[in-house]
Amino acid sequence: MNASSFDEVVDIIVVGAGSGALTGAYIAASRGQKVLILESTDKFGGTSAYAGSGIWLPGNQAQERGDVGDSAEKGMAYMKAVIGGYRPEMTETYINTSAPMIAELEEHPLIEFEYRPFPDYYEKAPEYKPMGRAIFPLDLPEGKAGKWFDMLRPPLPADRLGAERPKDLTGGQALLARLMLAIESTGNAELRLETPMKDLIVENGKVVGVVAEHAGKDIRLGASKGVLMAAGGFGQNSEMRIRYGNRGRAHTSTDSPGGVGRPIEAGIEIGAAVDLMDQAWWSPGVVAPDGSTSFTLGFAGGIFVDNNGNRFANESLPYDRMGREILKCKTVNAPDEHFWFVFDGRFGDSPAAGPCVPVTDYESYRDAGVWKRADTLEDLAAQIGVPADNLKATVERFNGFAASGVDEDFHRGESGYDRFFAQGDGPNPNLVPIEQGPFQAMAYNISDLGTKGGLLTDTSARVLREDGSVIPGVYAAGNTMAAMSGQTYPGPGVPIGSSMIFSYLAVLDMIDQAE
Repeated sequence: MNASSFDEVVDIIVVGAGSGALTGAYIAASRGQKVLILESTDKFGGTSAYAGSGIWLPGNQAQERGDVGDSAEKGMAYMKAVIGGYRPEMTETYINTSAPMIAELEEHPLIEFEYRPFPDYYEKAPEYKPMGRAIFPLDLPEGKAGKWFDMLRPPLPADRLGAERPKDLTGGQALLARLMLAIESTGNAELRLETPMKDLIVENGKVVGVVAEHAGKDIRLGASKGVLMAAGGFGQNSEMRIRYGNRGRAHTSTDSPGGVGRPIEAGIEIGAAVDLMDQAWWSPGVVAPDGSTSFTLGFAGGIFVDNNGNRFANESLPYDRMGREILKCKTVNAPDEHFWFVFDGRFGDSPAAGPCVPVTDYESYRDAGVWKRADTLEDLAAQIGVPADNLKATVERFNGFAASGVDEDFHRGESGYDRFFAQGDGPNPNLVPIEQGPFQAMAYNISDLGTKGGLLTDTSARVLREDGSVIPGVYAAGNTMAAMSGQTYPGPGVPIGSSMIFSYLAVLDMIDQAE
């Protein structure tokens, strides 16, 4: 590459500033590489900043400290059973890299993980763990993030609603801050805000840098060893979602503002292959007064009904599995049509669920027509536009299951995941009867945590062409990369875990190729 043709040249450019991107940046910088991290928005963190930040990486030392009783072999058996035959080499690489990556990260005194319970998502798969196998970053007390606190994207309630921001950092906030502090300690990297990547620069068939925009000007940035694109997917790009047949839309996604897909499009423009573009990390999402929806889990009671007034799934399913049931429901034309979550008066002004964007007040939801109340089920059915006889029959049948403790239709309350969130006091705590007025219904839609389609890569995260050949110099991870788990979401933290793993492998390959 001709250094004089660039405004600036470093060893490695990292596009994005979520957990995977920062993991790759830290590993590269800790090995003496000069690294430039480009974030398109005014805050670092991406969707990782919204996450609880469980990380699903079987067989690592943090699990061993928690006496989980897991191993790479057990994790492999579970993962392969869940994913099936989708790109098994990617699964094997993911699992086998988990322990060495965590070990290397924990060599830094600011980075430490611990096991915390959170169930796997497929209870019938071999080596399923009802209390899970995920590890989490240790919380970071107030003041320990230093200057990075104000540059870190706030948690979702603060980012979207302006809610007060916690001073102690937990979950994704803690992971991101710890990684940024570790990167800073190397003295080998710069994190740059409001510098979106626009294009990849190719010379003689190899990617040698990027064109980025900063302060209203295009700049040419060279990367002598490679470009890692780990900048999220295209959850916030409705046009792109429509183009690829992806059922979600920007207003239904819980993706962060930077998830507009430009790195994926830049890869396509230089001949990269893509896969899974119609897929996302799905979830049910409660509809807010402004029409947006957000990821929801942990249902305390209630049932979902379609526009015929019938249940169509186990409402306590892991969120991605529930999202896929929504997409299969023939009478729910997601993302263009609401369906309804029906519960009773015992919950008062609570939405009887755990939306990640808090429901601020009943009145605003009522005025927007997305939260209905009625003294009778007949009146509630009229308000939400479903047949009254069907809704009454559905509720009566469900109440019978609550009394017996057995959901004969959808087996709610039988899995470890279901029971993890149960709050009722009957024979099956997941089955809370709907019997006390006023009867209530909240509008729901399909939501997601981001798209999972992206650039096809090999086990070193190198971007591939349609014919399977490697495009030298460019790598992809996280939601910029076609998800290694295919159409499934095996357990808590697979998106973050895979983003970290393949970012890690990408920079190791860049360094190895240069030696």
